[in-house]
Amino acid sequence: MMLIKTDVDIIRELAARVAHIAALPVQEEKRTMWRRLNSLQPVRPMVMIDQVCWHEMNTGGELSLQCSDRECRCYEETLRRTLYQWKHFPVDMVVERHVKVPKAILNSGFGMNIMEETAVSDPSNSVVSHQYENQFQTEDDLEKIGMPAISHDTTETRRRLEDAHELFDGLLDVVPWGAEPYGSFWDPISQWMGVEAALYMLVDNPDFMHRLLARMTNGYLSAFDQLEAQGLLCGHQSLIHCTGAYTDALPAAGYNPAKPRTKDLWIFGLAQMLATVSPDMFKEFEVDYARRICERFGLVYYGCCDPLDGKMAEVRLIPNVRKISMSPWVNEERGAAEIRGDYVYSRKPNPAFLATNHFSEEQIGADLLASKKACENHGCPLEFILKDISTLNHEPDRLSEWARIAMKVVREI
Repeated sequence: MMLIKTDVDIIRELAARVAHIAALPVQEEKRTMWRRLNSLQPVRPMVMIDQVCWHEMNTGGELSLQCSDRECRCYEETLRRTLYQWKHFPVDMVVERHVKVPKAILNSGFGMNIMEETAVSDPSNSVVSHQYENQFQTEDDLEKIGMPAISHDTTETRRRLEDAHELFDGLLDVVPWGAEPYGSFWDPISQWMGVEAALYMLVDNPDFMHRLLARMTNGYLSAFDQLEAQGLLCGHQSLIHCTGAYTDALPAAGYNPAKPRTKDLWIFGLAQMLATVSPDMFKEFEVDYARRICERFGLVYYGCCDPLDGKMAEVRLIPNVRKISMSPWVNEERGAAEIRGDYVYSRKPNPAFLATNHFSEEQIGADLLASKKACENHGCPLEFILKDISTLNHEPDRLSEWARIAMKVVREI
C-alpha cells in the first residue's frame, strides 16, 4: 500500500517522541520493580491505570487524530494515548521502544454469533448496555459449538510489516505480534445465553452445561495447539490483563522466539458471571475446566470483577496462578488473609469513586490505604490496577489526581 506522506510525517513525529521517552532510564527501573513484584519479592506496591474513558479526555486536543489512512489512524491513536498517559497519569506504566504489528490470524472461533439488543446513554462512550438472546433452547443447540480453526494470511501480515517498517524504522522496533492467550468460558456464555438464563441452566440442567463447558475446553485447547504449531502466539508480554507482566520466570527452557509455546506465556482467566454461586459450584463449573487450560501456561492471572475472597480454596486448585484479582466487592482483610505471600494481591480500586458528582481525595486515599494495610498485615505483594473507567464525570483531571494520590500511598513507608 502506498502511504500518504503527511500520514508518515505525523506518525514519525509521534514515534520520535515515544522513542525518547522509551529510552529514559526510568523504564528499566520500572521493569525491574515489576519483575520483583511478580517474583513475590516487591520493592513497593505497583500502580497501573488502564481501560480509560478516552472519549472524555481530549479537552486540549492532544488526542485529536490527523492521519487520513485507517491503519495509520490506529497507530496514531496508540501513540497519542501513550504520550497522553505518560504526561498526565503515568504511575508505573512502562513505555516500550517498539510497536506491535498484529499478525493476520484468522480464527473461526466457536462458530457462534451474538444476538443482542443494546441501549446507549452516551453516544460517545463505547460502554453500552446489552440484552442477549438465549441461543440454547434445546439439547440439539449444543451442536452449534464448533471447534476453532486457525490459519494465517501471510501475505497480509507481510503487507502490514512493510508499512510499519516505512513508518517506524530508525525510531521504534517493529515487532510481529501473535495471539495473546485468553481463556474465559463465562464471558462468551453470557453473550450466547444471557446471564440469567445461564445461571438458571446451572441448576435446571447441569449436565447440559457440563457438556457445553467440555466442548469449549476442547476448543480452547485445540486453538492453542494450532497457534503453537503455526508460530502464531505472541512473544514476551509486557502486560497481562492491565498489569505488568515482566518476569524472570518466563520464557521456559528451550524457548524459540519464532514459535512461542503456551508454557512461555501468561494467560488470564475469569468467571465474573459466577460471582454469586457457591464455592462448590464455582469449582464444579469453572475450576475443574479452567485448570485443564491453565496447566499448559507458564503463569496465570486469575479473576477480574468477580469477588474471590471467599473462593480462594478453589482458586488455589488452578495451576500456575501468580496474580489474583481482588475486585471492589471483596472483603479485603479476608482476601489478604487467604492470599498471604503466595500470590500477588491485584487490587482493583473502585472506579465509581472517580465518577461521582463530588471527587473526594479523602475517600480515595482511605480506600487505597486500607488495601495497603491489609496486605501489610498478611504479607501480600500488592498492586493497584485502576480499570473499567467508564466516566470521570467529564473531568479528566480526576485521573491525574487519582494517580498522584495512589503514588503517594505506595511510596509512604
